[in-house]
Amino acid sequence: MGQLQELEEKLSIRFKDKSLLSRALTHRSFLNEHPEQALEDNERLEFLGDAVLDFLVAAYLYHRFPEMKEGDLTSLRAALVRTETLADFTRSLDLGRFLLLGLGEADSGGRNRTPLLCAAFEALVGAIYLDQGLDAVRALVNPLIGPTLVKILDDSLYIDAKSAFQVWAQAQYNITPHYLVVGSSGPDHAKVFTVQAWVGDVVWGEGNGRSKQTAAQAAAQNALARAESEEWEMETKG
Repeated sequence: MGQLQELEEKLSIRFKDKSLLSRALTHRSFLNEHPEQALEDNERLEFLGDAVLDFLVAAYLYHRFPEMKEGDLTSLRAALVRTETLADFTRSLDLGRFLLLGLGEADSGGRNRTPLLCAAFEALVGAIYLDQGLDAVRALVNPLIGPTLVKILDDSLYIDAKSAFQVWAQAQYNITPHYLVVGSSGPDHAKVFTVQAWVGDVVWGEGNGRSKQTAAQAAAQNALARAESEEWEMETKG
């Protein structure tokens, strides 16, 4: 209970129903190791929070960029709600410290695992929405969106990374990149896919996402960052 109160103070939110906050913090690995506890894990809240976030981010972008075309708005929204971005939001709130995890999950680094942190943030959003309403969620989310959006725009992270990486790979090696799904995790309603970007027989990048397409974009973005880094190293050595 003391930890819940500490988190409420950090979030500047006082929950009417503390069980909602507790559920948002409960990973299924904890219940697997403590079946005697009459608790529910955070997967249903994660499902709800995902939908709430999609709406709030879309509304934020719609008002922030009144002249922007639908396609660019969609790309920006995808960049803001991607797995890695939401995990970074979780880290900024130090939410991992409050999660209820099984010992095995905790010992294997679960408190800093990107898909798990993303799910926890969505579950927290779902819990706040049920307990406090949409305005309370907006008060939490909008201050996180603002600076992240600036970085996304500055670094062009919303641009089609697969197309950009294909142009680079064909120019450098005359090879079209290909993408392989190498793993997935999470429940059926909120699967997180891991995709690798290959050029020939070399892995250039890896990324995670709620869809294979989003994960492939993340892998391409990671590959582009590596390509730019290696080109810079070659220039400085030359």
